[in-house]
Amino acid sequence: MGRYLVQRLSLLVPVMLGVTLVAFITLHLAPGDPARVLLGELGQGASKEEIARLRSTLGLDAPLPVQYGRFVWRAAQGDLGRSLRTGAPVRDEVLARAPFTLVLTVASLGIALAIGIPAGVLSAAYRGRAVDHAAMLLALFGVSLPVFWLGLLLMLVFSLALGWLPASGFGTWKHLVLPAVTLGLASSALIARMTRSSLLEVLGQDYIRTARAKGLADRTVLLGHALRSALIPIVTVVGLQLGGLLGGAVLTETVFAWPGLGRLAVSAIYSRDTPLVQGTILFTAIAFVLINLAVDLLYALLDPRIRYD
Repeated sequence: MGRYLVQRLSLLVPVMLGVTLVAFITLHLAPGDPARVLLGELGQGASKEEIARLRSTLGLDAPLPVQYGRFVWRAAQGDLGRSLRTGAPVRDEVLARAPFTLVLTVASLGIALAIGIPAGVLSAAYRGRAVDHAAMLLALFGVSLPVFWLGLLLMLVFSLALGWLPASGFGTWKHLVLPAVTLGLASSALIARMTRSSLLEVLGQDYIRTARAKGLADRTVLLGHALRSALIPIVTVVGLQLGGLLGGAVLTETVFAWPGLGRLAVSAIYSRDTPLVQGTILFTAIAFVLINLAVDLLYALLDPRIRYD
């Protein structure tokens, strides 16, 4: 286990280099000059000398490989640079917003699991019946609906029409409900579909027929034997969905004005704040990789036959 953990952690380095390289190239290929943005709207009113002086101060006049090398070197030492817009350390800004995204992600995952797994179990237990068709139809809608559209629809119904929940902002638990439900519903649809297919595969195996032949109740066979064996692919999907929730938070936080990493990244992109965008992407990528590592390690707990040595 220890050797496997070291190997996986060592792979974190090339993955992070690849993520930062893609983000760096993409940001520098985007139109617009951060120096012009900082000196005013599109640099209007600023002289060429002022723009060149600011670019030199920010290090933007150096060749791109040099800029990237400087970023990687500082990031390896825990320094993500300073925000071009506020001048504050990027690490502090990211860490200040991360708890809000973490709360939203955990709440969304809780909703996704609470809906997805029971729906998948019921669908598999009543395969071909009305419950199965209804659950899979709802799952199809959940997978098909864009997150931002679902968020606007929930906002229209529960905030504007019924007035039950606030439409946006942060303050009380009520502000968390709509963004968490918006993110959680889409993930619950995928989890329900995976739970159903995984359970149906397990229910057709010989040891399940043996358990039923011994007279065990259907509920015991389903929940006590089949569900545990079906958990490995479900855990894989949940891990991927957890990473997807971090990415999906960009749209959801923007729609509901939730003060998390997604909204921070969007505002940084609008202002061409390159260090802040890179810091946000790097933090999210590290979280995604660590989540997948935790999922891999969880396999051994669910299936004792799996060994990493």
